[in-house]
Amino acid sequence: MSLHRRDILLAMGVTLVGACSKVADSGGSTVFDTAEDLHRKAQRLFQSRTALVKEYSPEDISPFFRGNGTTRPAEASYALSAANGFADWRLTVGGLVDNPLAFSIENIRRLPQRTQITRHDCVEGWSAIGQWTGPQLSLVLDAAGLQDSARFIVFRCADELNGNAYYESIDLLDAYHPQTIIAHQLNGEPLPIRNGAPLRMRIERQLGYKHAKYLTGIEAVASLDGIGGGEGGYWEDRGYQWYAGI
Repeated sequence: MSLHRRDILLAMGVTLVGACSKVADSGGSTVFDTAEDLHRKAQRLFQSRTALVKEYSPEDISPFFRGNGTTRPAEASYALSAANGFADWRLTVGGLVDNPLAFSIENIRRLPQRTQITRHDCVEGWSAIGQWTGPQLSLVLDAAGLQDSARFIVFRCADELNGNAYYESIDLLDAYHPQTIIAHQLNGEPLPIRNGAPLRMRIERQLGYKHAKYLTGIEAVASLDGIGGGEGGYWEDRGYQWYAGI
C-alpha cells in the first residue's frame, strides 16, 4: 500500500491491524498491481460478467424492501451492538493481504461512496428495487493489498442458521466489479436490521443469497477448501450453485 493510501486510512481512523509495507516484485509494481492485472485479463475472457447491471431511477424504488432469511441475528452480542447504534461494530479485512485492516462504521461512511439503484432478485422468485450506498469493495481490497496467491474473497457474517455461521464468497472478477459495494444505507437511510444492518454486501451480478448481510469480516483466500462445507457459502454447502449469476 502506498504512503498516500496509508495516510488517507490513518486520517479516517482506520486501524492498520498488521504492518503496513509496500511489497514489490522484480518490476517494481505492488502485489495489488499483479492482482489488478489478473483482473484485467479475466475481463477480456469473461466480458459478459463485467458488464454493469441496469440501474433504475428513484421513481422505480419499491415501496417496501422485504427482509429474507435471517432478519435479526439472535446472538446477544448483535443485540448489544444494535442497541448502541453499532458504534462498536468492526469490519475486519484479513487473510492473504499485506495490510490487515479494521473499519468502524464511521470509517466506512468516510470512504468514497457509490450510490446505485438496482434490482434485487431472490432465488425464491421475488424481486425489489432499492437504492444502495457504500464504498466499493475494490477500494477496501486495494487498501489492504491483495497477495498474489489470493483467488477468492470470503465474507464472514454475524448471523447463524441452524447453528452454522453464515458466510459467502466470490471470485476476484466479482470483487472488483464497480457495482460490488459494502452497503450501509438503503434508500438514503441507515440499513435496517431486517436488511442486514449495519453492513451488507451488494454483488449486483448475482442472486440475493450471495449478498451477505450483517457483515463482520472480509477474508482473501487462495482456496475455498476447508471453509464451512467447502462449497463457498452457507447455501452452497446445502446444494445451491456457487456462481449465482443473473
